[in-house]
Amino acid sequence: MTEEDGARRPSRAERLFGGAAQPSTRPPRAPGPEAPVAVRRAALVAAVEAALLLGAALVVLWLTLTSSPDSVGRALAEVVYVGLFGVALAVAAAGLRRVASWARGPVVVLQILLGLFGYSTAFTGGQPLLGVPLIVLAVTELYLLATPEARLAFSER
Repeated sequence: MTEEDGARRPSRAERLFGGAAQPSTRPPRAPGPEAPVAVRRAALVAAVEAALLLGAALVVLWLTLTSSPDSVGRALAEVVYVGLFGVALAVAAAGLRRVASWARGPVVVLQILLGLFGYSTAFTGGQPLLGVPLIVLAVTELYLLATPEARLAFSER
């Protein structure tokens, strides 16, 4: 229905319940500061570690399903733990790339855990081909996050 001046008269439902909301325009987001080179490299190393952890979880799951482990429960718990660490590290790597202030802490904690796991795998477990690369990746990640440009990028937030 239209009135004499050409304006559309609101329907009874619009008068009782209000009309449809007009689409709002979001204000444009101000682009954040570009991540320094060290932080971008740290995000890349964390993403590689996350991919390796998720791959290791899939391998352990495959070995659990195709063989007869001593304890199926423990093997599946290991799959869950490694998978959760991989997902957490992937999310934190994305946060590092955006220089999110929350991302640095979980990455440092996971690097310490991965370094300890690499140490026990390399020396106590007698598997240096698996443990030493973990130690190298963890030390590299911690170094990249401790560089002055990385510290400055996170302290400005």
